[in-house]
Amino acid sequence: MKRAYISTGLFFAALVASSSGQAQEGVTVPAAAPIDTPIATPIRIPDGPYLGQTPPGSTAKPFAPGIVNTETWGDAIGFSLDMNELYVSRWRHSDDVREPESVTFKRMDDGWHQIAVPAGTQRPVPSPDGKTLHFKSQYKERTKDGWSEMKSLGPGFEAIHIMGLKSSAKGTLVLDERGGPEGDGVIRYSRLIDGKREDPQPFGKEINTGTWNAHPYIAPDESYLLWDGERASGFGSSDLYISFRQPDGSWGEAINMGETVNTEAEEGGPQVTPDGKYLFFNRMVPRANGGEGSQSDLYWIDAQLIEALRPKP
Repeated sequence: MKRAYISTGLFFAALVASSSGQAQEGVTVPAAAPIDTPIATPIRIPDGPYLGQTPPGSTAKPFAPGIVNTETWGDAIGFSLDMNELYVSRWRHSDDVREPESVTFKRMDDGWHQIAVPAGTQRPVPSPDGKTLHFKSQYKERTKDGWSEMKSLGPGFEAIHIMGLKSSAKGTLVLDERGGPEGDGVIRYSRLIDGKREDPQPFGKEINTGTWNAHPYIAPDESYLLWDGERASGFGSSDLYISFRQPDGSWGEAINMGETVNTEAEEGGPQVTPDGKYLFFNRMVPRANGGEGSQSDLYWIDAQLIEALRPKP
């Protein structure tokens, strides 16, 4: 099976908003396409949170069809911490479609607008407190004058072909690696111990079991871990899994998140919005244009699903 890689480190945008709502500098956008200049939008974008979309409730549904989800490209997203910017990274499902157009949606006084950003611009992944910007094996820290120079997380990180990386509020990092065609991805973690960053360590068999594990998301309070994996007991291809932190600090056995989100198709890339309300993920579905193969569509569902799966004392 040809697997779709969702690289959270390659969302396209130039700004990441802090928890206070203040824009943070990521990378420079050419003067010909200033970051706050809306570009022509062929369709009307409703006002309101989440691009004005009606919340999904307990049934997963496609997010913003025709706005974010497209028939031409695969889509992956990231919200700014204040929820007023949405970064959309896109890729081609096949060579018979035009080059993808990655965009940023920004909520302004008069509603949502698409913002021009050049293809290939790397968007950092912010820590939950907005004080650190992560670029896979590198990072920047907030200073009184703006942002520090780019720093390395260390040789242990540089040796891994990281697809995506997420951070908890305490600074614990979770990361994956680009696996081979047989699905040899490993999910790792790295803690801050007495102010020092430890080398990435693989999670135990509770997490790293099966032929594929990738795209981890750790809750800001470290109470649970989400990822996608392929196991013999799953629904077909890769499914979404969750593990809850145990009272002794260990991680519980992986729980398949069930038919509410998982199907015979390939699901992946789980993440929870910064406000904690919704779970987003990708699903490979038949191509809308009737062509061969599949396309990756973005889905969302009420994050109460996580609480419903949490083991009861």
